[in-house]
Amino acid sequence: MRRISLTSSPVRLLLLLLLLLIALEIMVGGHSLCFNFTIKLLSRPGQPWCEAQVFLNKNLFLQYNSDNNMVKPLGLLGKKVNATSTWGELTQMLGEVGRDLRMLLLDIKPQIKTSGPSTLQVEMFCQREAERCTGASWQFAINGEKSLLFDAMNMTWTVINHEASKIKETWKKDRGLEKYFRKLSKGDCDHWLREFLGHWEAMPEPTVSPVNASDIHWSSSSLPDRWIILGPFILLVLMGIVLICVWWQNGEWQAGLWPLRTS
Repeated sequence: MRRISLTSSPVRLLLLLLLLLIALEIMVGGHSLCFNFTIKLLSRPGQPWCEAQVFLNKNLFLQYNSDNNMVKPLGLLGKKVNATSTWGELTQMLGEVGRDLRMLLLDIKPQIKTSGPSTLQVEMFCQREAERCTGASWQFAINGEKSLLFDAMNMTWTVINHEASKIKETWKKDRGLEKYFRKLSKGDCDHWLREFLGHWEAMPEPTVSPVNASDIHWSSSSLPDRWIILGPFILLVLMGIVLICVWWQNGEWQAGLWPLRTS
């Protein structure tokens, strides 16, 4: 039986490919935090004008409404966060952001084509990979129609619904508003994500069923899309490893039949 040296060329290549796979795993093994706000200009008595849901890694663990200005914990993770000093800060932040978003909705109401009450659905999203913030964004839906995306990492706007073009131009001219969005998503959201991950990693497994990704995040930067891009590449790497093992076992490397051999 042939003994394989760790210094041989095929073994070094195999080790290199394995290291590459580990790096790719770190790249796609990120964590995300998502705040979903629903804002109404008008609400019936006893109904909140602002509702919010908070997701960690697509798992719903907190709910907020403006009617009682309270955050409701869901599942084990929610209970763990509820027992920390972070709870009061989070409740205050959700209330302040809700009021700011309501003012935005009031400002753009003249540009919204609707005969009924206006609503604004907003998603603030941040993502961490390899111990750093790799994604931060805001997504806006007006009266249920996906309208605008703001990438807080590079400060760019994307119009999804052409009817929101004027709103985009209005917000784009407001540099203070853009900095506010960037601070909340790239700064505060990332801070909360680091805080919550400490509790998440201490849990044996999620206690709340994950929500469909399309229900909470519809931008091009979502985690599943990364697998679509990296999946074929990982498959090619694995096929390469298998071929190297087969060629090595058949002795074709020493016979000069290795297809990548150069003269």
